[in-house]
Amino acid sequence: MKFGMRTPSLKRLLESRTTSKWKRQAKKAIIPGYGRKGMGWVKNPRKAAYNKIYRKTTFSFWDLFK
Repeated sequence: MKFGMRTPSLKRLLESRTTSKWKRQAKKAIIPGYGRKGMGWVKNPRKAAYNKIYRKTTFSFWDLFK
């Protein structure tokens, strides 16, 4: 498990900012439960637990400027 600052990734930053609204709307219409809070616990509880701990123990480079 990582503690501290996450390694910044320019590729992931651009990818997350350019995901269009229509793409999310299409997935929401096709995939039941897409985008709903808590669905990770239903789909894969082990991964959801890991992600919850990871988000609490790490911080982003951009959080330094907040």
